[in-house]
Amino acid sequence: MSNFMITLKNKYEKLSKTEKKVADFLISSPQNEIPLYITDFAKLSDTSEATIVRFSKKLGFTGYQQLKIALAQDNNYHPVDINISSNDSPITIFNKVCEDIYMSLEKTKNILDSNSLQTCCDKVLHADKILLLGLGNSSSIAIDAAHKLFRIGLNATAYTDNHMQSIAVSYTTKNSVVIGFSHSGRSADILQSLQVARDNGATTVAVTNRVKSPIEKVSDIVLHTQSDETNYRILGLSSRIAQLAIVDAIYSYLVCHIDNVEEKINNAELALKSKKL
Repeated sequence: MSNFMITLKNKYEKLSKTEKKVADFLISSPQNEIPLYITDFAKLSDTSEATIVRFSKKLGFTGYQQLKIALAQDNNYHPVDINISSNDSPITIFNKVCEDIYMSLEKTKNILDSNSLQTCCDKVLHADKILLLGLGNSSSIAIDAAHKLFRIGLNATAYTDNHMQSIAVSYTTKNSVVIGFSHSGRSADILQSLQVARDNGATTVAVTNRVKSPIEKVSDIVLHTQSDETNYRILGLSSRIAQLAIVDAIYSYLVCHIDNVEEKINNAELALKSKKL
């Protein structure tokens, strides 16, 4: 994806309704169809010259002329339509999925709060027990997180059954950390478990999409992802990758701050050595 398109898509949500019409025109139109004059551009995008100027400034340009120059210099500029159709070949689908994942990671990187991530890492580092909760599509994220933390010697367990989650959080204390993964932030069982843990004094963490949702009300720390899930997905692919990236960041931080972590990793590898041919 070109640098121009990355900038455009990262700033898309901050655009006004009319400015988004300009963005949509650029996304859907080949480069050679971008008009030379601002009056023509306004007509084709069904906006106004003033909107075009505001749009250009939102993207960091002085005006339409500078925007056109940036497009002309961007030899890799091309519209990306992420919607997958039955006419797409496997490699075309692969390329579209890669573009979608890349954009989700870029958007998540831009909105993830550094202080919240730091606080989460510090809480996990000093916790005597870490519970990772996930249901449905988020269950694999919880399992992956628990596996990583367990291998570096932390008392981490994943719970992907709503009954087991209820039992596990009932034994949490002020020294526990409970992390709930929910892209929608509306999974009733996850919310209830986080509330119980919070009532027990545990630190509660939500890893969820950047949309106001009930999970934020029961979480001490919120780690936001941002992805655009589209209708061809039964499972949230790009949101899952963004959540995994946050898990990997937490894991990598802990590896750098846990005493004797290399010895612990080596012990785990040694224990697994007999399992490999």
